[in-house]
Amino acid sequence: MFSIHGTGIGGGITIGRARVLESRRFDVARYHVPVAGVDIEVARLDAALAEVKQGLRSLVAHLPGDAPTEARALVEVQAMILDDPLLCEAARQQIVEDGWNAEWVIASQADSLARQFEELDDAYLRERGRDVQQVADRVLKALSGSAGPLPGTGEPAIFVAADIAPSDMLSLRSALGFAIDLGGTTSHTAILARSMNVPAVVGLGRASELIEDNEWLILDGEAGLVIVAPDETVLAEYRHRQASTLLERERLKRLIHVPARTLDGMQIDLHANVELPEEAEHAREAGAAGIGLFRTEFLFLNRREPPGEDEQYEAYRKAVKAMRGRPVTIRSLDLGADKVMHSTDLSTITNPALGQRAIRYCLAQPELFLTQLRAILRASAHGPVRLLLPMLINCNEIDQTMRLVAQARERLRERRQAFDEHMAIGGMIEVPAAALAVGLFLRKLDFLSIGTNDLIQYTLAIDRADHAVSSLYDPFHPAVLRLISMTIRAGQKAGKPVAVCGELAGDHAATRLLLGMGLSQFSMHLASLLTVKREVLQADVKQLRPKVSRLLGSDDPEQVQGALRRLRNAPIERKDVLDDAS
Repeated sequence: MFSIHGTGIGGGITIGRARVLESRRFDVARYHVPVAGVDIEVARLDAALAEVKQGLRSLVAHLPGDAPTEARALVEVQAMILDDPLLCEAARQQIVEDGWNAEWVIASQADSLARQFEELDDAYLRERGRDVQQVADRVLKALSGSAGPLPGTGEPAIFVAADIAPSDMLSLRSALGFAIDLGGTTSHTAILARSMNVPAVVGLGRASELIEDNEWLILDGEAGLVIVAPDETVLAEYRHRQASTLLERERLKRLIHVPARTLDGMQIDLHANVELPEEAEHAREAGAAGIGLFRTEFLFLNRREPPGEDEQYEAYRKAVKAMRGRPVTIRSLDLGADKVMHSTDLSTITNPALGQRAIRYCLAQPELFLTQLRAILRASAHGPVRLLLPMLINCNEIDQTMRLVAQARERLRERRQAFDEHMAIGGMIEVPAAALAVGLFLRKLDFLSIGTNDLIQYTLAIDRADHAVSSLYDPFHPAVLRLISMTIRAGQKAGKPVAVCGELAGDHAATRLLLGMGLSQFSMHLASLLTVKREVLQADVKQLRPKVSRLLGSDDPEQVQGALRRLRNAPIERKDVLDDAS
């Protein structure tokens, strides 16, 4: 018996036999083709690309009615990669100019693009390199003549793989869970696993090499743990935990339509973070009061030219219509010169995290920004939309943005296109400079949203994706908590709403802490929504405020951790809200 640790995606606990899937990537032969055979080799590559594209389209066309709402969009994203000239056209060019075989050029080109993504600061964008690799693997399978459904996947099992594409996951209808070597919480594998509502753990390293086919596994999607070949004592313990977890998940469903109100009567807005328009409907069905963060980067990736206004408008409109009157907060493009549409050689960017990204990039590219602003404004005609500006550090950025928004509005008036004249505009507090100067932002903006992921990273100067220092990444560091608290207090004083949209908002262990700071709007991944709601329903803000105030007065991380434990373990003064909900 041994255990492997990774990153839990949720879904509870499952126990079953391992089904180890062969790696899609294999050693790729490299050889020159004869000059007379170059055209034939290009045709062979084109045939493989067409086969893969047709396979993905067929999968989308035949998705069952109970397929996850995100499934269609995730498969279509991979189909779009096949149209990326930096992958396919560059591969054809290598065959013609250098005479290399099709397998080698597609693999090497995919590796080159994936390495560019791996250099990015943003975790969501880093994971897009996996999409490129997965598509290349499908093309390699087609070139080898071995494309087709995964073999032996009819029996219920926990599927173990180095990596797995969303299109392949959809064929595994018997999956009890997934144990994946690669990927993180923002990978498309993770997104789809959550939607399939099965336990999953990613980032396991070498699990697919260490686990043997048909071994018994315990997979804990909450703790990010895989136990291999457990003994009877451990099995019995986890069967008990599994039963308790399943019961708890069913009980939590009772809270979907229960208002998120604390014991002392404070109304709390629980919003969802989404990455694709298709997720909005799922958010509404799960009881989200709105979309607190709609990332727009998916529209700009894996393409040479940026999306046009109409394409963006249709995506935003779809999300707004799906929420049926609940607010949708759309974040403007959070890409940069280091990572937008493969347009820049990353080797020239010395420090992407501190470079021209987010609002800096948008202001440096006014035509691109104006196109997005017009699309967002047009979507506001279909329901309440709020514009969120990322990575602000000074008021000049806000002033420049407001001038561009005015230009976008004027252009729409000239076209006689409808939009909300009073659409709210807010900013993200993601760097210490913004938190320390928050009063300036509150005078110019309608609302604020604290992006805790970046705020923690910039405050502590730690990249949690860097394993050498990731253990130092501490969301509850006293300096981080004070920055969050001062931002919330400043918003209250100014009468402007402040939300938290980073991962801290979805961590139920932090719910009482944030409530005690005065936070009344949380935005998180859907998987965390009901767990956080339960914490809200069992909290008394009046009692929490003095306790949190004392906690924030400490500079000692150990004292803060002790106070947090006491805060989390404080007794509940009424019977379980799940019983009330029934």
